Amino acid sequence: MTVRRALFQVHWFLGITAGFVLALMGVTGAGMAFEDEIMAALSPGVVRIAAPTGRANALSPDALAAAAAYQRDGARVQDVTIERDPTRAAAVHFAPEKGQRLGDRSYIDPRTGVLLGKATGAGVFRTIENLHRWLALPGAGNGVGRQITGFSAIALIFFALSGLYLRWPRHPLDWRAWFVLDLRKTGRNLYRALHAVIGGWMLAFYLLSALTGLWWSYGWYREGVRYALTGKSAPAERRTAERGKDDVPTSPSLPMGPAWASFLRSDGAHYDRVVVTLPTGDKPVTMRVLPQGARFDRMTDELRFDAATGASLKTDRYDDRSIGETIATNIYPLHTGAFFGLPGRIALFLTSLTMPLFTVTGLLLYLARRRSKRALAAVMTSGQAEDGTGVLVVHASQTGGAERLARLSAAAFPQATVRAMAAVSPADLRAAGTVLFVVATYGEGDAPDSAHAFERSVMAMPADLSGVDYALLALGDREYVDFCAFGHRVDAWLHASGARRLFDLVELDGDDPDGERHWQQQLHAIGADAAQSDWQPAAYAPWPLVERTLVNPGSPGAPVYRVVLAAPADADWTPGAIAEIQPRHDPARIDRVLAACDATDDAALRNALATAILPEDGMVDPDALKPLPHRDYSVASIAASGMVELLVRQCPAADGGLGIGSGWLTKIAAIGDPIPVRIRANPGFAAPEDPATPLVLIGNGTGLAGLMAHLRDRARTGGGAAWLFYGERSAGHDRPFADELDGLLGRGTLARIDRAFSRDAECGRYVQHLLSENASGIVDWADRGAAFYVCGSLAGMASEVDAALRAILGDDRVETMIATSLYRRDIY
Repeated sequence: MTVRRALFQVHWFLGITAGFVLALMGVTGAGMAFEDEIMAALSPGVVRIAAPTGRANALSPDALAAAAAYQRDGARVQDVTIERDPTRAAAVHFAPEKGQRLGDRSYIDPRTGVLLGKATGAGVFRTIENLHRWLALPGAGNGVGRQITGFSAIALIFFALSGLYLRWPRHPLDWRAWFVLDLRKTGRNLYRALHAVIGGWMLAFYLLSALTGLWWSYGWYREGVRYALTGKSAPAERRTAERGKDDVPTSPSLPMGPAWASFLRSDGAHYDRVVVTLPTGDKPVTMRVLPQGARFDRMTDELRFDAATGASLKTDRYDDRSIGETIATNIYPLHTGAFFGLPGRIALFLTSLTMPLFTVTGLLLYLARRRSKRALAAVMTSGQAEDGTGVLVVHASQTGGAERLARLSAAAFPQATVRAMAAVSPADLRAAGTVLFVVATYGEGDAPDSAHAFERSVMAMPADLSGVDYALLALGDREYVDFCAFGHRVDAWLHASGARRLFDLVELDGDDPDGERHWQQQLHAIGADAAQSDWQPAAYAPWPLVERTLVNPGSPGAPVYRVVLAAPADADWTPGAIAEIQPRHDPARIDRVLAACDATDDAALRNALATAILPEDGMVDPDALKPLPHRDYSVASIAASGMVELLVRQCPAADGGLGIGSGWLTKIAAIGDPIPVRIRANPGFAAPEDPATPLVLIGNGTGLAGLMAHLRDRARTGGGAAWLFYGERSAGHDRPFADELDGLLGRGTLARIDRAFSRDAECGRYVQHLLSENASGIVDWADRGAAFYVCGSLAGMASEVDAALRAILGDDRVETMIATSLYRRDIY
């Protein structure tokens, strides 16, 4: 397992465990961000009081402490908070009762000494604080809750650093790759973008929250950080206080009058707030003084006075502290963002509030990954071998989707081998001879983690792969700029290494049933099991058969029919589209199966068998029947015509009948019968974006259908001229759409038509020969920016046409035309 994959697994595991605790800590932390302001707003007459009238003077700390103790039946006061602002109440903090960690805090009128009580919401905020610090579990700071939140803080540090590593973009100096959030994305892509991009925004804040939050979780961490910052440990009394001990002194407090008078003489003119700790025993009076204009409320000076004489014993000014001491004494303001003033508090509030976002998006991504794993597991249990002797199927998968499709592809070939890309070498590819690649693109054009090493080492330079035939299925998502980028890099490397494409690269856009069926049909064209059901079937709609005409009577080839289906009013498609037809068996074939199992009178079974893969052994299990795979036909018509027009050649079946697709459309179905149809877009054979682009159309046989759609669309909308190269068997019998083509030639939509008839003695040529004879014209049209479209049979025509074009234009130019969509093929 690579380091990246190991980090990824740990990241996910912690995300579905500590992530929920961090979400709670984030929300509760945000809830405490403006605690004082909220309680003040909710507590008129308690936190905020009326301004004094006349010459009413504030009471001294001694008097306030005495008044508070008297009103609480002699309870001991630990400290008194004096505010300079006359509209803010003073506060007294009582010593905790036995068994409690903290004592009560009550506001008090600074001029009358009357206790005003607690601020509204104080209890709620204490509950929020308990949830934040130890999940409000038993044992408080000494219980298991503190260990859980401490571990979660460590997990947050890991999330931040591992997330940074895992999302490191291909172009790290491009700031947009780090910080731009594309909200046009949907589904899993949006979840990933929210998780990664917003995580990048929050990275520094989360590291700050986690590193400071550990201060209260582990004593060893606190002491280590303090020693690293200041070079010394905390005094014993501070360590005791930080551990939350209950051994509070019970000796009576000493008077603070002399110390308070000294303070007023030295600092009384420039303070905003002072917290006076009442002395006990022989301890001095300690005052924490917040100077006027301080950035946050813990930016305090610490003053110590002799309780008896008021003499100054120690003055520790905030401004005089070293950077390390400043940090060590302000961990809490750093944790809340107050250290950076109001902007820091707002920033920490927002980042804490968004913590659940990462738990939610992480969980959604995890569930999506689990679905992919389940889909892969269903294929894994089908008994697919890992080390067959036939076709080699290579996968590069991030979430299991590519591996699933690789195994489904291998299942269509006997004795196929399935291997991960990381486990193959050029020697393995040469030994196999025929290789199918199913590769995913991850993130911003990256290879899956498991394929990084292959790309870095094996694909660093071309290998000797002459004699290797390959096909490539590239998985990606068009919401990303680098759609299927890794698949294209693999394709370019294979071609540069001398391998031969069996057919053009097929792209899958996310969860793309249409693309999967297209790949499946292309596999059938190179020898895969044609009886394999669709991997992701889609719903058909019934389109009536309205016309069927034989277009090549007397031809030396098999009969070809023009089949016309009525399209629904809302049906729409663009040139290059594919009609997927649900075929039906010849009734005679079904009769033989029913006779073999003595069920000739079972009408329900007869109907089920009509569209199902028939059992080879004659034993029929109605519950185990699998649907027939669809049949693909290029659509010759445009949507504006309101009909789907097909060219269908009758194909013989092994049992002496007709093929299940061609037989159904050309013989079995009656005029008016509903034909189950679904239209599939074919982006790889779509019209040029600029209608002024000239077209060079090349096809043979029924491949003319796919070219007719482009010609008809060009005739309707106008644009650049077209040049048609077409090959068939006989000039006297094989001229489908001849009158329409002549009309297009006369109107200028077609600039030229060149035909080849292979069975005529006076011709005897194929369409590729026409290209070679017109090489100078091909170069001229290519120089004018023409787009080349090839439609027809994969065996023979497509490969020979490709070789002819490369001989005329050069291999590099053809590859550039492929990359710029100026060379498109619909071959089968």
